[in-house]
Amino acid sequence: MSEAVEGEAVERTRRLAADADRVVVKAGTNSLTDDESNLDDGKLDKLVDDIEDLRSRGKEVILVSSGAIGAGKGRIDHPTETVEESQALSTVGQSHLMRRYTESFERYDRTVAQILLTDHDLENPERFTNFRNTIETLLDWGVVPIINENDAVATEEIRIGDNDMLSSSVAVGIDVDLLVTLTDVGGVYTGNPKEDDSAQLIEAVGRNYAEVQELIDASSKGEFGGIRTKVQGARDASEHGIPAIIAGSAEPDVLERIATEKPVGTLFVPVNGVIDD
Repeated sequence: MSEAVEGEAVERTRRLAADADRVVVKAGTNSLTDDESNLDDGKLDKLVDDIEDLRSRGKEVILVSSGAIGAGKGRIDHPTETVEESQALSTVGQSHLMRRYTESFERYDRTVAQILLTDHDLENPERFTNFRNTIETLLDWGVVPIINENDAVATEEIRIGDNDMLSSSVAVGIDVDLLVTLTDVGGVYTGNPKEDDSAQLIEAVGRNYAEVQELIDASSKGEFGGIRTKVQGARDASEHGIPAIIAGSAEPDVLERIATEKPVGTLFVPVNGVIDD
């Protein structure tokens, strides 16, 4: 990387991330399912353990969780070839996903709540106010809100399109202090680490965003998903003064490492004058 982020800005951002009182954690499908796309109980329990570590530090956590369709595949022995079948599969998987979250959080005597959104809910001021008020009430009660896109009713014109963008929109809209995106790779790399052994982890993204974006465009495939939308979502948050981190969900105590200012994944430095000025 020809342009790096200054070390002082990185350290200050790590302190901001560690001091965050309200955190959005986004977990991708691959962070919750096995190689056959079935819901993986071990991965889900680890995620809950990591979230509860933040809760034990007095932080509020909002979880944006993918995985409904993956969870549904393990429950229904039926090929999904149409949009309608995929939407139906998501409803089966969503109920199973929430049941598993409920069971896992009950190990900590924690209550969870399900919230399903479409783009209309984010774009309509009245709907978003209702959503925000619900989130505030749940957090006051000590409940962990679990958010996903409402695939069952989301037609093309009202789809958010990706939970990476949903998590970023929620983070900005309800004024959180940190956005953490957990994925099946360790962060943002100079190439696709699954295909390129020489790919190196990018420690921080700030003013070097354009260069990082060029690397992502060269190594990514597909319009949605993958690292591209994760980077875009993190960048959107950082442009609103919110530190963001993309990190590996399998990293031991990954959220604790963030809360104790330890390096993990790729850090996005706020670029609206809060840090990177």
